[in-house]
Amino acid sequence: MKRHRFKQDRTLGERLIKEARLAREKADQFPADDAEREVFLKKAREFDAGANIDGWLNSRGLQPPK
Repeated sequence: MKRHRFKQDRTLGERLIKEARLAREKADQFPADDAEREVFLKKAREFDAGANIDGWLNSRGLQPPK
């Protein structure tokens, strides 16, 4: 069986930032005290954290362990 491969057109960090923005937009559709809103805001924070980690891992200043 042949594997379908494709090249990503955006970096992982860019994709995570976009997902965080979309999650915040969905959260804005719910009232402030709604549990669904909190779920979307939590996902947005997780996407932001992932983007920050990706940026840190891809930084030029990162040194290998000694």
